Amino acid sequence: MVVPGVNDEASELTGIARVIAGLDPDIPWHISRFHPDYEFTDSAATPVETLRSAYTPGKNEGLKYVYIGNVAGESADIQCPKCGKRLVHRRGFLVEENKVKDSCCFYCGQSIGGFFIPKESQRTRR
Repeated sequence: MVVPGVNDEASELTGIARVIAGLDPDIPWHISRFHPDYEFTDSAATPVETLRSAYTPGKNEGLKYVYIGNVAGESADIQCPKCGKRLVHRRGFLVEENKVKDSCCFYCGQSIGGFFIPKESQRTRR
């Protein structure tokens, strides 16, 4: 979670990406938007541009999977780090398309980090 005035400096975000990539570049980094709620209301919501500006350093540090979270319509899909094709398409928390087959890209065969349940095995949320 990126909180304005707490951990939103570009150097901090780059450092976080560097640490995660140093552990394993397959670890997804969810750069999540802060919303002032409950007991922490002293800060404004994180500007979307702050989150977007952290995306590039995350990729530059070698992370394969960087996502902007808590912002509707922002980078929720999984793309293959090798061929760039969309593998998983999400709408909110719903997976609408899953092209990961046996933990590999359906198109080029690249190994994809993560655990994937085939769409036909997923329970439908209503």
